[in-house]
Amino acid sequence: MIGHPAGRRSAWGAADGVDPRSVPGRHLRGGATMPGIGLGTFGSERVPHEAVAEAVLGAAEVGYRHFDCAAVYGNETFVGRSLREIMARGVPREELFVTSKLWNDRHAPRDVRPAFERSLRDLGLDHLDLYLVHWPFPNHHPPGVDAHARAPDARPYLHDEYMATWRELELLVDENLVRHIGTSNVTIPKLELLLRDARIPPAANQMELHPHFQQPELFRYLVANGIQPVGFAPLGSPARPDRDRMPDDTVDLEDPVIVSIARRLGIHPAAVCVKWSVQRGGVPIPFSTRRANYLANIRAVVDEPLTADDIHAIAALDRNSRLIKGQVFLWREGQSWTDLWDPDGRIVAS
Repeated sequence: MIGHPAGRRSAWGAADGVDPRSVPGRHLRGGATMPGIGLGTFGSERVPHEAVAEAVLGAAEVGYRHFDCAAVYGNETFVGRSLREIMARGVPREELFVTSKLWNDRHAPRDVRPAFERSLRDLGLDHLDLYLVHWPFPNHHPPGVDAHARAPDARPYLHDEYMATWRELELLVDENLVRHIGTSNVTIPKLELLLRDARIPPAANQMELHPHFQQPELFRYLVANGIQPVGFAPLGSPARPDRDRMPDDTVDLEDPVIVSIARRLGIHPAAVCVKWSVQRGGVPIPFSTRRANYLANIRAVVDEPLTADDIHAIAALDRNSRLIKGQVFLWREGQSWTDLWDPDGRIVAS
């Protein structure tokens, strides 16, 4: 469902920005409305934290109210300063939608609450709107590693362990510390088990989504089960870390169909990708520190929509080109990264 955040609206904002009330919202189970586009805050381990924080402040000034954060990005204290400044300038807390994520080395039940409280403290908030389990694997890697790095204690997805983590997230909801909880980087087989066993089901799932990687089966499954799809890498992640680059990766922004639509509309190909994501029913969370880029992305949500023919043409572009493969989370030598994604419809657990 589409709606708009309630509550008073601040007068603060850039003259060339977007009225936040014009941005479509997605109603989540539990009652909150998630703005239909967010600003990602992962700088791909190369963007200074100060630049990310400045982008958060600038994005709010042009109309963003949704900010996607994570402990592992290492910049939540910097983002938190910007969030406090945004509220000091008159944007009410209830108008913001802030997500954070539990990192892989904090899955043990005793570690969940301290990790959550650290994010809450760093972001300078008294509650989060959404808290996700970042990856379903408890396999850590330090920043800056290459694709061959493996945690010495890495292991596969174990559902009983994941549910023990999930129970701790449910308690955070019970205590009104977070409004919604959700998943990220999961598959249908894993979601089936979670939906069977969870007391509080996920309100959203964060996943890689762009025209060359549309994940139609998972997308339909989420919608059918009342789970909001949130798309990271909506532009094809042109600035992703080197470990996530392979020779056969494709480039969405250079696709002739995307480029042709962009030329017709007089916009950048990135804006076409954003429009497609929102009109499909997803919530894209593109990252940029450049004002012209994040302004163009949010304007894409409220300006002229794609036609039905455009949507049909983009649907035909799917190449199943996963860019964020997750190799660093494998648990056996010689494994294919596809094991992380349960390619045969069964959880790979050995």
